[in-house]
Amino acid sequence: MHNQPKFIPQRSTTFFADGRSSRPQIEHTVARGQLRENAYYYTGLLPGTTSPEGERDQLPFPVTMQVLARGQERFNVYCTPCHSRVGNGNGMIVQRGYKPAGNFHDAKRLHQPLSHYFYVMTNGYGAMPDYSAQLTPADRWAVAAYIRALQLSQGATEGDAAAGAKFQSLPDVAEQLGYPRNFADSWDLPLTAVSGDGTVKVAGAPQAANGTQPEPDMNSKDRGMINGTSSTGPSGTAADAGGSRRAVPHTP
Repeated sequence: MHNQPKFIPQRSTTFFADGRSSRPQIEHTVARGQLRENAYYYTGLLPGTTSPEGERDQLPFPVTMQVLARGQERFNVYCTPCHSRVGNGNGMIVQRGYKPAGNFHDAKRLHQPLSHYFYVMTNGYGAMPDYSAQLTPADRWAVAAYIRALQLSQGATEGDAAAGAKFQSLPDVAEQLGYPRNFADSWDLPLTAVSGDGTVKVAGAPQAANGTQPEPDMNSKDRGMINGTSSTGPSGTAADAGGSRRAVPHTP
């Protein structure tokens, strides 16, 4: 059979003077679909800037209910294990000893621009890894938009709602869902929560003069929580920044 002349990638050749069969790309070549002319869309930063001075409180495309619904769906998949469904940093793995995640409702994060959340999801921050492999740029922006919706929901008043909107108290909502009426009461961090300095903070424990916490007098329930045999509340619940359970915004 005829031996077809061809170049096999990464093999040498005598055809070109440099001896390489694979040719170098022409300078400034951009692969199809990777032009990325809109730097803000792909980085969350203005062109030629770095974080945080290049961050802005705006999205690169209009926000619609479809965008928020997509952001909620992706947030519930990838963000809630650490941040919880209401974004207070008290997710289920935090309740089991992981370092508390960022609380989207504290003063620091309420004042952070939208593109900051996109930047963190793209590059990671502290103990949080990046999610650029799991979330496309469009999904990262959708999650950032939904985070802002969560922030607004936790401090919303009746005056923020559209005219004719129906309101229900949290105890009533809890009762309709089959939970006790006190389901919306205060809920502290669990005994297993670890602070940024690596120490375990016991909810409600008095502080000693040196700022440390004395060894708590634990009952069997407390020991069970530390051993991972119990949790602080019903499965699937979440608390807000102040420790109170709040209703979670949802789409049909």
